[in-house]
Amino acid sequence: MIPRKTYNLTFSIFLLFIALTSCKKINPELAATLSTRIGHELSFENSELLPPKPLSSEFKGYWYAGDAEISSYALEQARYGELRKGTAVMIYVTEPFLPEKQVKAERNSSENISVLKLNATKNFVTGIYPYSIMSSTFFPVYDNQHALKISSSIQEWCGHVYTQLNNKNSFEVKSHSYFEKEGDQDLSIEKTHLENEFWTRIRLHPEDLPVGTLKVIPSLEYLRLAHQPIKAYKAEASLQNDKEIITYIVSYPDLKRTLKINFSASFPYGIESWTDSYPSGFGPDSEILTTKAIKIKTLNTPYWRLNGNENVSLRDTLGI
Repeated sequence: MIPRKTYNLTFSIFLLFIALTSCKKINPELAATLSTRIGHELSFENSELLPPKPLSSEFKGYWYAGDAEISSYALEQARYGELRKGTAVMIYVTEPFLPEKQVKAERNSSENISVLKLNATKNFVTGIYPYSIMSSTFFPVYDNQHALKISSSIQEWCGHVYTQLNNKNSFEVKSHSYFEKEGDQDLSIEKTHLENEFWTRIRLHPEDLPVGTLKVIPSLEYLRLAHQPIKAYKAEASLQNDKEIITYIVSYPDLKRTLKINFSASFPYGIESWTDSYPSGFGPDSEILTTKAIKIKTLNTPYWRLNGNENVSLRDTLGI
């Protein structure tokens, strides 16, 4: 039997009430799903594979229209005890994925898995030198297992780091860093919740987000920036509703860190903003600062075709 954790019943009933009384906040399909799942065990923590969840016509019409969804954000990034202004971009797109090689499939095959891919980037400056961060998450659209692959890279003038997690018999992690204490690492971690996959699960089935006391591997970006060990940490997760926006809150007591993701309560559940609060330095008494990001603009477009000089003006449209 696949072990699963039980959802927070009180919040589920509350969310269902909202869904049934205001279709502008949560769509009817989401309301119907909640009504059949209240009181059931929903999380796939430590599981291998659950039955695939059906894709709605609404989902197919949006995510298989041949476009990517590009959202830009005004960023305030906490780094070295100060807030730095910058930009963040989230690019969501569906694509075929080879589960064995764990790369994008180049041809049609019955073995391909359709994934919702998220490429998330950040760019900001610390004093004279710039930071460039990118994380990629490949999550099955059928939402029946953990992310198949996650990678994250950080480049700045001191050097660069790269971490990759592959979902196999366990989570196999390879991490490379120019820091002596981190260096080259090969790790095998028991499967559990991944913070990186929360951002894609929101876009697929936000009613299935895990809540309560969890074991979560924090985002690979955070772990490298904070120089924390790559492992699962105890976390408390909850959902809050404020009119048309739902907030997913994940707090890590041992890290003194709280992540809040604000997303639309109606399909396609777009990410509107987020905050990430944690100690800004590396000492035990470091001040807690809050990274903030607020959406500027969303475009749905096949960006891979827009690579000519005449397309540069679209960056102005995105405000980046």
